Amino acid sequence: LGPGDRPRHIVARERRVVRASGVPAGSRRASRGAFAMSFGMHGGGMGGGVPNPNNDFQVANPPSDGVSSLSWSPTANFLVATCWAYDADNVLCYEVQANGQAMPKAAIKHDAPVLCSAWSADGSAVFSGGCDNQVKKWDLATNQSTQVAQHDAPVRHCAWINEVNLLVTGSWDKTLKYWDTRQPNPAMQVQLPERCYALSVSHPLLVVGTAERHLLVYNLSDPSRPYKQLMSPLKYQTRAVAAFPNKQGYLVGSIEGRVAVNHVDESLASKNFTFKCHREQADIYAVNDIKFHPRHGTFVTCGSDGVFNFWDKDSKQRLKQMAKCNAPIPCGDFNRDGSIFAYAVSYDWSKGGSDPMASSGQNNIFLHGVADAEVQPRPPAANRGRR
Repeated sequence: LGPGDRPRHIVARERRVVRASGVPAGSRRASRGAFAMSFGMHGGGMGGGVPNPNNDFQVANPPSDGVSSLSWSPTANFLVATCWAYDADNVLCYEVQANGQAMPKAAIKHDAPVLCSAWSADGSAVFSGGCDNQVKKWDLATNQSTQVAQHDAPVRHCAWINEVNLLVTGSWDKTLKYWDTRQPNPAMQVQLPERCYALSVSHPLLVVGTAERHLLVYNLSDPSRPYKQLMSPLKYQTRAVAAFPNKQGYLVGSIEGRVAVNHVDESLASKNFTFKCHREQADIYAVNDIKFHPRHGTFVTCGSDGVFNFWDKDSKQRLKQMAKCNAPIPCGDFNRDGSIFAYAVSYDWSKGGSDPMASSGQNNIFLHGVADAEVQPRPPAANRGRR
């Protein structure tokens, strides 16, 4: 597909979406080390017959269809996964124990595929949105879910903004909405130039990537209008964005196996650059997800080549490339202290329903015990990166 078209895995599933929804488609260091060791001991090269080339811990009872998002609780080691299923539970919660076991705790169901998830700041609730055009709030204490947001098309992304106690949702209906979840109507609605494909918040910085390669940068002190609007420096469709933890800029990932490092302030423009990734000889793969490490400020990219890589943008180095999995990695996320990286190995529908992987039923989640050496920043190396 060319730039600005709908994501390929979404196009491939249009029929299913239509049928389902009617809408087109320190002391901590010691504990971290022990935790990583337990992961290394309990992970297996093959878990239940599933390839596990990185020897990571495999989550039992994974989603029944393609995994669309992974989100960790900000207060404990609870992991939420969402998926494309429309005839089974599609929002699932797991408790990850100190020995590396992930125990299924509970699940709820939307009436259509679910595309995104986010946690409340206190870890008491999960927000999930998708192709039923709504966002649900799942109260984990009561196991009850209620609708808290509505759009005119599928909800692609959502995020809880703790500093203002609002939920932000981005949709294919070309709007960005802010919600006080106690009220039925949005606190604010902002028009986007195109469908929302990517969204990231690091208050007060909010970055949105849309179809046709538009990027919108918001200062949440005035969320009604973009602080800056520009075209992506990458030539192909935006798949992921990630706001810097220090609020100075953001990363953009595209379907063409490339990442851009962009700064908001023009005085820092000399630090902007792009680099290639997730490529294998002549084959080029999409960058599906980008997440920053919560302590070190380094980041991970997840690709359709079945690889996740750790990077340091400041020294322009790849810190580590992990072994290639047998299917794309559509999403991933670090837990609250960065000691675990959860990633899905699941078909991303980039080659449509005719690809044998579409009917393989291989939808898995793995937990990688993160070693500091994998994610700690390194001194700059000469001649790294491409401007």
